[in-house]
Amino acid sequence: MSALLSIATPALLAANAGGGAASQMVPVPIGFEMLAVVTASATGALAARKQKLDLIGAICLAVVCGLGGGLLRDMILQVGSVYFLDQPLALPASVITAAITFVIPSLLEKQDRLIAILDIFSVGLFAATGADKAYVYGFEPLICVTMGFFTAVGGGMIRDVCLGRTPAIFQPSNFYAVAAIGGAVAYVVLVDMDISNIIALIICVATTMLLRFISLAYDIKSPADMDIAEAIHRSRRRTRTTTRPETTNRSIEELEGRRERVQADIARRRHRESKKAALDRLKRHRQQREHRRLDL
Repeated sequence: MSALLSIATPALLAANAGGGAASQMVPVPIGFEMLAVVTASATGALAARKQKLDLIGAICLAVVCGLGGGLLRDMILQVGSVYFLDQPLALPASVITAAITFVIPSLLEKQDRLIAILDIFSVGLFAATGADKAYVYGFEPLICVTMGFFTAVGGGMIRDVCLGRTPAIFQPSNFYAVAAIGGAVAYVVLVDMDISNIIALIICVATTMLLRFISLAYDIKSPADMDIAEAIHRSRRRTRTTTRPETTNRSIEELEGRRERVQADIARRRHRESKKAALDRLKRHRQQREHRRLDL
């Protein structure tokens, strides 16, 4: 009996600790929660259709996109329960979404704008819930932001790895991963200031969507292949190139003025020489006349 109690006591304490932590997590309405799962799953199924995958491939990619980020977060944190095992509606919703998208793709392929809006809404929601779970279990703010990031975009990252391509979040593009990070940072900062996690959740989603829409409206993209030293060198080179025409113009003007002065000097010398030659001819003519007169 004592041996049984010694084994069961740590498990009960852990369960109570997990239950207490979970009860403090931000409450997300089940409708919004399933909407985020369904939207992310639909994007995975559409990606499978573009790659000409079969139904099993569509379901796998849908589950990866819809639930992969949360699974990645739970594997890293190793605290509390695994989301899609704890939420009985999550996996069926993802599978049904994949099946409907695979059988009737026209329902979603014509709704690009709506899916884009719901997708970034889901990213903001996942970023908040991911950061919230890490915060509730006492992890540092940086870890909380990282978990929010993985929860929000981890599914898409795993999807791209499964398809054998560089994850889209690692490539220069309009803000997506950056928007998720911004939303997670906003959530952690607000909760750390003792602001209600419900308000922090709303602001996190709003921040994520706002960053995404601003980047699309003004075509702002994440930088790539940045070298500050090279940028400074190019700036200096452009400055020299900009000032060079003025220097060239001054040189041309100086050369033109020098050419005019040389030509004027040559003209004066020629005039003096021609005048001297005329005087010499006149002098010789007078001398010849004088000699003829004497001869006579």
